[in-house]
Amino acid sequence: MKSLFFSLLRTLIPVAGLACAAASAQQPAATGAPAPAATGRQFLWEVSSLTNRVYLYGTIHAGKAAWYPLPDPVEKALQDSRVLVVEADVTNLQAMAKSAPAMMYAPPDRLDKHVAPADFARLKKLIGRFKLPEEQVAQMKPFVAVSLVVFSEWGRLGYLPQYGVDGYLIGKAKGEAKRIVEIEGLEAQMALMDSLSEQEQQDVFKGTLDAFDRGLTAEQITGMVNAWQSGDPALLLEVARKYNAEIQGAKAFEEKFIWSRHEPMVKKIEGYLATKDRHFIAVGALHLAGERGLVEMLRARGYVVKQL
Repeated sequence: MKSLFFSLLRTLIPVAGLACAAASAQQPAATGAPAPAATGRQFLWEVSSLTNRVYLYGTIHAGKAAWYPLPDPVEKALQDSRVLVVEADVTNLQAMAKSAPAMMYAPPDRLDKHVAPADFARLKKLIGRFKLPEEQVAQMKPFVAVSLVVFSEWGRLGYLPQYGVDGYLIGKAKGEAKRIVEIEGLEAQMALMDSLSEQEQQDVFKGTLDAFDRGLTAEQITGMVNAWQSGDPALLLEVARKYNAEIQGAKAFEEKFIWSRHEPMVKKIEGYLATKDRHFIAVGALHLAGERGLVEMLRARGYVVKQL
């Protein structure tokens, strides 16, 4: 159980990636670059105040070896920064170990006592498809269990956690002795996960299974990757909105797990701008998209923001 627990926890942190996958602590081998962005832009912004500037970079949390090293503008921005900021440091195993109650039921409680029998039967089919250990998955809370099968779908499509962008950045920052700080932290993110009500857990469980049944999960994953590689936040937002329109409960889940977190993040970023150190801030890509994203929130506060 311990091995699967830590593997799963890395798929869920940061929670911003629409529960898709997570960073690995290992830095991938440099075997080629991502496909060039059609617009010539990256999912990267420079935010300037009168006295300092920071970089905002949107990540996805699983990937391919061929993506590394990252494109020159991203690598240069990271090199130019003294501090790497991530949502949560998934290399902190001690902090992760404390997070089990937010993810698992204590025996004899089990997942099948909290979801509809028909939905649990659908999950079992996916567990079989991905060759996941049923007894261990049966101890997980609904959101965690379906997040695991979504993560497995990322893997089926060739996007692996050991090649997550966050993990690459953390590995490189450690190799260069850069300071690494958390804009939220594991404890805060686990608290958010644990705040899901019984009804919210059931809604996201059923909705995720519905998405699998309708082929929307693979479509969403492909759309997210394409938008990220194209440096196109509008396309990423369109992908999210299409999913929300077709899956019951998805919009409310996105509200809680994406947009509700932004005000504290912006305050932290303003704090970084007030220092003398340059910060490279890496968060899930959807956090940077649209009028309610961090990019537009910072622009509205009077900072000069440009995409690189």
